[in-house]
Amino acid sequence: MVHDMTGSYPTTPFERSRQLQRRLYLAAKRSRNRRFHALYDRIYRPDVLWRAWHEVKRNKGKPGIDGVTIEQLDSGDVHSFLDSIAEDLKAGTYRPKPVLRVYIPKPDGRKRPLGIPTVRDRVVQQAAKIVLEPIFEANFQPDSYGFRPKKSAQQAVKTVKRSLVRGWHVVEADIQGYYDAIDHALLMQLLQRRISDRRVLKLIKQWLKSGIVEDDRWRASETGAPQGGVISPLLANIYLHVLDMYWKERYSKLGRLVRYADDFVIICQTKSQAVQAHAVTEQIMERLELTLHPEKTRIVNLGETGFDFLGFHFHKMKSKTSGKMAPYMWPSQKAMKRIKSQIRVLTDRSQLGTLPEEIITRMNPVIRGWRNYFRIGNSTKRFQTMDSFLVKRLLGLHRAKRKAKGRYIRIDHFSRWFENCGVERFYLPGTCGSHS
Repeated sequence: MVHDMTGSYPTTPFERSRQLQRRLYLAAKRSRNRRFHALYDRIYRPDVLWRAWHEVKRNKGKPGIDGVTIEQLDSGDVHSFLDSIAEDLKAGTYRPKPVLRVYIPKPDGRKRPLGIPTVRDRVVQQAAKIVLEPIFEANFQPDSYGFRPKKSAQQAVKTVKRSLVRGWHVVEADIQGYYDAIDHALLMQLLQRRISDRRVLKLIKQWLKSGIVEDDRWRASETGAPQGGVISPLLANIYLHVLDMYWKERYSKLGRLVRYADDFVIICQTKSQAVQAHAVTEQIMERLELTLHPEKTRIVNLGETGFDFLGFHFHKMKSKTSGKMAPYMWPSQKAMKRIKSQIRVLTDRSQLGTLPEEIITRMNPVIRGWRNYFRIGNSTKRFQTMDSFLVKRLLGLHRAKRKAKGRYIRIDHFSRWFENCGVERFYLPGTCGSHS
């Protein structure tokens, strides 16, 4: 953001919307119990809608049930598109369309359901998020890291590792079907603690009740906030803020709760604390009409085994420098399996007709993103394993190409090509910790 050093009024839509957010955040921070009204007309302010459109465009994504893509809208008259949204919101005639149900594969072979709103509905949801998020951010707890401004998964895992210096017993929690299980009536009650504008509450209820289209058939959405909706992560955090507050005010003596959206762990010093923390968490989940997954929720003794959280595996090992047991973290088996699968797809035999330069162009962002996330851990061995896997896959692809032409590849020729082809490496000396 560009700051005007003269102190004049913000001039760009982004600056004006940010100023609105700062005012709302400070007002909410000053009074924890204040209920806000007159928010609806701010959602269709031109600067807010313009910023909402640009953020939706930046996040990309597939079209909803109307089939209208971001590219189609971007190549047309965006101003008219945003004006029509503002007119419908102002007149009270805006009605969201049902979300499109799609499924994406999970590492364990199952599929995760997503609900994709139309681009038009995503813009309205983003505009509402711009206005509402600062109000609830003022109350959210420091150890809640998921889908929040200036918070990240890396911050969450660093907090977990620091807490494990003294923590030996961990409640590894998994909420069963969280996004589909959110109770609408309870969520609306939680929203009303901060929002008194009936039109805003009605707008959110419309999104919750808009329904789902799957295989060209509509069905009602009686519970849940569909993953894929722009507003859903904020609503999900508002819902689980109840857990955060219960823990802070009543149970923090049992251990430290670190949460990223619906994934959370509780780090305790003793087994009895962990057992009690698990029992208390089940009670809070019951009040929220949620259920802990009976098979995936467990108490982990770090003296015997480890646990996975946000892609990392956490374990305690004896430090070679101090001789004491210390916490370490590295890419989990699931994370390794996922990145290997991505590399396999990019180096599959179906790519024989693709230029090597094009394959590397596609592969480098994948390698770079994975490396940049996991470099904060003790990941050296895993990075070196992935580099060996990368060499093996590229060598296999080169051999297949040469064989198709009736030739054979010399290893020294491949080695020279690999060193100079521009492909990213997983392991870069000095970028991550090793197992001490």
